[in-house]
Amino acid sequence: MNELFSLDGKVALVTGGSRGLGRQMVMAFAAAGADVIVTSRKVDACKEVSREVEALGRRALAVGCHVGKWDDIDGLIEASYREFGKVDILVNNAGMSPLAPSSADTSEELFDKVVDVNFKGPFRLCSQIGQRMAGGDGGSIINVSSSGAIMPQPKFGPYSGAKAGLNALTQVFAREYAPKVRVNTISAGPFLTDISKSWPAEARESSRSAAGRPGDPSEIVTTALYLASPASSYTTGSLIRVDGGLY
Repeated sequence: MNELFSLDGKVALVTGGSRGLGRQMVMAFAAAGADVIVTSRKVDACKEVSREVEALGRRALAVGCHVGKWDDIDGLIEASYREFGKVDILVNNAGMSPLAPSSADTSEELFDKVVDVNFKGPFRLCSQIGQRMAGGDGGSIINVSSSGAIMPQPKFGPYSGAKAGLNALTQVFAREYAPKVRVNTISAGPFLTDISKSWPAEARESSRSAAGRPGDPSEIVTTALYLASPASSYTTGSLIRVDGGLY
């Protein structure tokens, strides 16, 4: 069983890895034996998490990157392969979900910003790293999506659309880079990450879900480890809901 979930000798790249669900996955992968590339827009926060990874005896690389910008992404990929020579696990976790005043009042700037981070960036990372995985020893790509993609709400149109597009990308790349690369989606529900501090108190304490509550960030770990590890060797092109049975 330990071998099924072991990441010994693997290299994982996690976007949005300095906090929230991303940080939880970074630390879980390191504990399972992986070296980790931690990236987000705030490189100092990435360095702090990298030091925690190194305290576990693993190697870590902190890279500042805006995943909505392809030049930044290409620099991230170059730095990752220069340092480790490979990426075995890619987690497209970085995202943003600002509330729009209304669909009619959504600005082009806001629309582009949301789509760039949630869809354009993951497309670039999947295409470039997935191609390298397919030409090498294979790997696993995990796209972190949202319940908002399958249960969309008003004022989140660009976000819901971008995450729905990300779900579609999972299908695209699972087929394009098969059989050596597995590509799956985690459809995350409400979690008590830093963002939740701005929620109303009621939303932090309860949820319209079967579980009746938001998730603790640590509760993303088992699904992420399953999809990153050999335990999911026959799982690809799949969407796994981790939302407490929302709605």
